[in-house]
Amino acid sequence: MKRKLVALLCMAAMVVGLVGCGGAGGAKGNIKVGIINNDPNESGYRTANVQDMKDTFTEANGYDAQFAYSLQNAEQIAAAQQMIQSGIDYLLLSAADTSGWDTVLKDAKAAGTKVILFDRTIDADASLYEASVVSDMAKEGETAVAWLASQNLAEYNVVHIQGAMGSAAQIGRSGALDAKAAAEANWNIVEQQTATWDATTAQQIVEAVIASGKSFNVVYAENDNMAQGAVAALDAANISHGVGGDVIIMGFDCNKFALENLKNGSWNYDGQCNPFQASTIDGIIKKLEAGETLAQKTIILDEKGFDASTITDDDVVKYGI
Repeated sequence: MKRKLVALLCMAAMVVGLVGCGGAGGAKGNIKVGIINNDPNESGYRTANVQDMKDTFTEANGYDAQFAYSLQNAEQIAAAQQMIQSGIDYLLLSAADTSGWDTVLKDAKAAGTKVILFDRTIDADASLYEASVVSDMAKEGETAVAWLASQNLAEYNVVHIQGAMGSAAQIGRSGALDAKAAAEANWNIVEQQTATWDATTAQQIVEAVIASGKSFNVVYAENDNMAQGAVAALDAANISHGVGGDVIIMGFDCNKFALENLKNGSWNYDGQCNPFQASTIDGIIKKLEAGETLAQKTIILDEKGFDASTITDDDVVKYGI
């Protein structure tokens, strides 16, 4: 009866799209972790990130894990509070928004729940979490904008398709482009809208720009799905793109399809965002459980930017997700 009840609770939680249960009924003594993440369907990056977490935080590896997925900060916060109240040992957090987490982190500290951030930073005092395993989103943006500047265009007319507003990825990737456009007279942002990581919305944005008659020669999309949607709009309008084309295509995350598009010359640039953080977090937890002091609080993942003129088959295999 107890197992049936747990199964029913998990099914009900998945229906409302908030919490997916894992590790229910795990072995006594296992470390209890609650993992708050964004929607697995958000992007290829997120799918890989979610699977990496599921593959690592298993009963076989000594964990009793709960999972919650949402693109809404309020839903993530509610799930985190429930997990803390259930007595988890660790809260692993990839926040939908950088702000609004102080109360959750303070409640976690009061309850003895250790917090580890992953994938994204948040605006909170560092004393409220144990460690942060993240990408340097600002550096991702700076690397991409530096590459674009190296193309030495006479004029940059950019269609800027943003991710979920307020997320660390959006802030970092937007910030570098905004700063460059503000500093350089020949850099113009023709259109700047959020597509919230969605290909269809990105396609509609670019279709509207084309229909308006605005001239542009760069699409700077803050993830690969949105770049893919933008390209669909260009293809439908018979506008050339990629190496030797009329429009430079830039994406982020290094989905395999994106790197293949670089390799065949239909895209120009893709910035890596490393989704594989679970093994690093597992190592941190093991050190904390052993009473060790962490050598560093913030761990920045190593990431690259890829250019259509230099990418190799080995890069596609090694870095494509």
